[in-house]
Amino acid sequence: MLNMAEGVARLGALAESPIVATLADAFAAAGRELAIVGGPVRDALLDRPVHDLDFTTDAHPDEILRIITPISTAQWDVGREFGTIGARVRGEQVEVTTYRADSYDGTTRKPVVAFGDSLDGDLVRRDFTVNAMAMRVPQRTLVDPTGGVEDLLAGRLRTPIDPHVSFGDDPLRMLRAARFASQLEFEVDPGTAEAMSELRETLRIVSPERVQGEMVRLLGTDDPVRGIRLLVDTGLMAEFLPEVPALRLEVDEHHHHKDVYEHSLTVVRQTIDLEKARHPGAAPDVPLRLAALLHDIGKPATRRLEPGGAVTFHHHDIKGARMAKKRLNALRFDSDTTKTVCRLIELHLRFFGYAEGAWTDAAVRRYVRDADAELERLHILTRADVTTRNRRKANRLATAYDDIERRIAALAEQEELDAMRPELDGNRIQEVLGIRPGREVGEAYRFLLDIRLDEGLIGPEAAEERLRAWWAARS
Repeated sequence: MLNMAEGVARLGALAESPIVATLADAFAAAGRELAIVGGPVRDALLDRPVHDLDFTTDAHPDEILRIITPISTAQWDVGREFGTIGARVRGEQVEVTTYRADSYDGTTRKPVVAFGDSLDGDLVRRDFTVNAMAMRVPQRTLVDPTGGVEDLLAGRLRTPIDPHVSFGDDPLRMLRAARFASQLEFEVDPGTAEAMSELRETLRIVSPERVQGEMVRLLGTDDPVRGIRLLVDTGLMAEFLPEVPALRLEVDEHHHHKDVYEHSLTVVRQTIDLEKARHPGAAPDVPLRLAALLHDIGKPATRRLEPGGAVTFHHHDIKGARMAKKRLNALRFDSDTTKTVCRLIELHLRFFGYAEGAWTDAAVRRYVRDADAELERLHILTRADVTTRNRRKANRLATAYDDIERRIAALAEQEELDAMRPELDGNRIQEVLGIRPGREVGEAYRFLLDIRLDEGLIGPEAAEERLRAWWAARS
């Protein structure tokens, strides 16, 4: 339970830190107000790690820059149009922003910015009450005009003003509600959730890049499922990632199959658990988590109700990869993320054939070759994709995957599997066959690669002999 006395003590300690004291003294000397605002105040009260410090002031950007330059080693003004100046003070990155009052005009994708003249006015325009608290420095006075402390104690997300007005000012705040619900493990106030549902279509005025950014932040939390459920239940997810709510397939009374939506959410959670177990301390793997969420999006389009009550989803892996590429491109994801997600979706069923019967070494090599750089992610996704309640089946699949990982490791040690190249390179192929660079060199290379995959290392001399025989048979 939140201990507010301890939280206030932590906040006081933050105010006494050298970096805050340096900034506070500089702004006070210039006759300007300064306050730590938003996330750092919230996190100090919650005993969460405090990262980058955000400050707000009544000084305008040009004056902020004049005040901060003598006490900083670097400055940047990429947010000047929004009133923000960044700097490095005592080795730490800080941002100082002029009191603001911004809003959307209802048709454009960018906020209209107006500078405010009071700290209370600035706080009221923020997204949620728990982010609308500030501490004046050097006075060390907590400013909480909207009841943020009470909401912290209650574990509640609520907008400082009427949510219809707040979300009307910036519809992206509806996605931020989902992110903070997951990040803080808070419940969203019923009135706030209702407004999210009513205003979901206004999200269309927000740029895809900003929507994508919030989705990435949500997936980077320890439990994004809470936020995903909120987005689906309010209808917001249907506005930018409709493939996820589409996973809630209607169940025919004569056909029974796993709830694909709930299965996908379980896979996301299991993916995160495996990710942390296999790579403790590593940054959240957002592309992997995105693939876990989307791995079955091809099922609704490929669903077939068969005689006798069976349900099939033939080729939903291929269909899903194509759907994911189209959607991720629309959300302006970078090409590397899109490629990774689509490749994982395309390959996520490959292993299950292994569990049905032992693979040859050649099949294991091809599995590694096809996964390439995504092999470790594929290991995690494939293991996480087992959500059956049948313990015998689950244990059998886990044992089978333990086995394939052991075989991959053994083959890698024996054959330097990671390289996965023929024993003759392109130059040697040309020398052996007496040909010039061109299509035939590529065909010869693929022929030798198939030998490498099927038979392992056979030695350069044997590879040359096989190559000559292959070439002669073509003539």
